[in-house]
This record gives sequence, structure tokens and C-alpha cells, in this order.
Amino acid sequence: MRIRLTTTTTAAAAVAAGALTALSAVPAQAAEYSSALKIRGIQYDAPGSDSNRCSGGNTKEEYLSIKNYSKSTTVNLKGYVVKDAAGNTFTFTANHTLQPGDYVKLRGGNGTDSDAGNVVYRDNCNFMWNNDKDTIYVYKPSGARADVHSYTRSGSDPDGNGYITYHG
Repeated sequence: MRIRLTTTTTAAAAVAAGALTALSAVPAQAAEYSSALKIRGIQYDAPGSDSNRCSGGNTKEEYLSIKNYSKSTTVNLKGYVVKDAAGNTFTFTANHTLQPGDYVKLRGGNGTDSDAGNVVYRDNCNFMWNNDKDTIYVYKPSGARADVHSYTRSGSDPDGNGYITYHG
């Protein structure tokens, strides 16, 4: 938001100061970023008992869904970075293209990445997202933040199914 004052009056200065105070009071997780790529939802608690064994575990059932909300721009995920509050990181190292309105599920565990199947695997059998609370960060290849959301089981998931939707 840009505030431009052409004539300075006490009232105008007070309004501007109030607007700046309101902007600085917004928490980081509520900020909107100018990015076509945003978090669509997260299955932070995989169904069943948590087992991070690569064979027979349920790490693949934990996933982050990222969507291209642009109406006209294709986005290549190569170089995008996903992090959690503890600093666990995943970097998209291969080309994975999202057409406008398309999405990808970033799953735990091992598997074959597929543009057609809208899936990329972290190739790590450890769970990334905490079941009680966490923060999800998505960064552009430039390092600029694309999106961020925090959640708590009690405050963000009223039906308790382990899935939260963002940006519809």
C-alpha cells in the first residue's frame, strides 16, 4: 500500500500514521504475497498411526498442496523452497511445470515425481509437518517469500481430520 501526501495537515498525518500502524500490526502469516504460487492445503497429520518407515510407513500420506492461482502464467517449480518452523527444507531441484489453475502435492516418502500425476516426493521418510502446530513457508527461487501459513490442531482444524485448506 502506498500512501502519498501532497499537502501535509495534522489530520492527514494522523490518518497516514494510523494506516502505517495498522499495516505494521498485521502478523507475517496473515500477509498476502504477490505470487501466483500459494499453499492450497496441507495434510499435516497423515491418517493412521504415524510410522516414518520407508517401507510400510504412512509418510506418503502427509502432503502439502501448492497451486498456481494465476489465470495466465505458467510456473516452473524448479528452485522454489518449502520450509517448516524448525527449518526442515525441501527444494524443488527438477523442472515441474504448473499451468494456470494446476497444483502439485509435495508428499513425504519416496516415489516417482510426475507432472501428469501432480506429485513430487521429498525422498525423505521422516514427517516434515508437526501434528500439533507448525508454520509453512514457500520461497521463490529469488529468495522472496511466496506464501506462509501457520496452523494449530486446535485452532485451524475444527473437524480434526488433519487437513487444512488455504486460498480455496
